[in-house]
Amino acid sequence: MGVPRLIAKLSNLKSSSTFDEDKNTNWHSYDSWLEKHPSALVAFKKMMHGAESKKIVVFLDYDGTLSPIVNDPEVAFMTEKMRAVVHEVGCCFPTSIISGRSREKVYDFVQLDNIYYAGSHGMDIMAPLQPLRIRDWKYHAKAVDRKGNKLVIYQPANKYLPEINQIQKSLEEKTEAIEGVKLEDNKFCLSVHFRNVPDEDLGTLEEQVKSVLEEHPQFRLTRGKKVLEIRPPIDWDKGHALEYLLDSLGLAGSNDVLPIYIGDDTSDEDAFELIHRRRQGHSIIVTSIPRETWASYSLYDTTEVMLFLEYLTKWKRISSAI
Repeated sequence: MGVPRLIAKLSNLKSSSTFDEDKNTNWHSYDSWLEKHPSALVAFKKMMHGAESKKIVVFLDYDGTLSPIVNDPEVAFMTEKMRAVVHEVGCCFPTSIISGRSREKVYDFVQLDNIYYAGSHGMDIMAPLQPLRIRDWKYHAKAVDRKGNKLVIYQPANKYLPEINQIQKSLEEKTEAIEGVKLEDNKFCLSVHFRNVPDEDLGTLEEQVKSVLEEHPQFRLTRGKKVLEIRPPIDWDKGHALEYLLDSLGLAGSNDVLPIYIGDDTSDEDAFELIHRRRQGHSIIVTSIPRETWASYSLYDTTEVMLFLEYLTKWKRISSAI
């Protein structure tokens, strides 16, 4: 699909079923917001101007970016078509998924061996092995993937695992009587999903979660989409994970690297802010409602994410042939 056809498609989206299903969207405010955060589909040609000489590196969130947000986080499956598109992206560019989920769980969802994975908001990273770039092996371990490629696992919050397990047990006891709550062990962080909790019980749930953390005051409580997340007290987030992966790829100090980061969650803002400060790369937020963000561009939903990734791989094939 060429750029003119893409723009034509986007101009008709407001009358499509995708937009009709979202009854809460205020189109006037959304259009105004788009002036500051234009569609990455419409702006694709501008974004890729001069990128032929750059080393493009792709970073993706999972939930809400590659798979739709669903009521049960255990069934947040990506489509086979999305999987094929992400595989093609991984064939064209170094590609990483940075998720709040555990690294193993994200891999089980994605099932691709040509990309890198970072779980627990970047606190559990499997990356290329670059021995000369690693000065401190304290939080590192060597690994080998299914194809025999040498990798390194980085887990800077490893020492907090025993306390995280204690917090999980306390949460299970404190929340077991609350209908609809879902606890998820993401290894180095814990997620308390409340999407299915009745409104009248939300206050009780938050009180119980905070009461558990009173016994572990160093740990941080953050919020995502219908989820409370408990994280260990280390200065590490998805922005740091992006920097670590660039360093692992030997691109941290490169002036011609072009990171492209796509995500939908508040936790992705750390990576968006990093790209904004670096003034190097493109940050793309996935959202159907206007919101404050460091991202420069936007995509409406996972369907548009897939379309953008498809166009990115087509651009790569065309630019490589010139």
